[in-house]
Amino acid sequence: MDADAKTTLHRYLRGQRDGLVGKLDGLDEYDVRRPLTGTGTNLLGLVKHVASVQVGYLGEVFGRPSPRELPWFADDAEPDADLWVPADESRASVLDLWEHSAEHADATVDALPIDAVGDVPWWGERRRVTLHQVLEHLLAEVARHAGLVADDPNVSSRSPAEWAAHTARIEQAAREVAGR
Repeated sequence: MDADAKTTLHRYLRGQRDGLVGKLDGLDEYDVRRPLTGTGTNLLGLVKHVASVQVGYLGEVFGRPSPRELPWFADDAEPDADLWVPADESRASVLDLWEHSAEHADATVDALPIDAVGDVPWWGERRRVTLHQVLEHLLAEVARHAGLVADDPNVSSRSPAEWAAHTARIEQAAREVAGR
């Protein structure tokens, strides 16, 4: 595996991270926190979750733990505490964690060769991994959580006004069906 693979995977990961955190742009506190699925999935919670996961995979796994303690990973934390944001936790604190997580992850990727070996204790028998495997895993996870992003080359090119009109059209269709 050559350094170009690492550079490419890292570039894609950064792009997906930007796409995920960009989902918060222009949304008020309610819209970033409200549950959008039956599991309570919400945008700010996904940002918090991905930041947390990134600290684990590109920190602890390679013996580079973050100095930041994440209380939702404590043994006595409530289940899924990393997937939502309580009212007393600010958007700014989640975005601060996001920045820390990205910087910490990027430093790990920059410091290690693509074939560096790490240990993922929560993966059981498959716990011995390489940086290459972890980058692929994180890229898939972040992309799954980010969904479609406006600047993805596979998504139609639209101006912000055109995206707003497109979104309004979809909202209208949803309201029309709901009203039937």
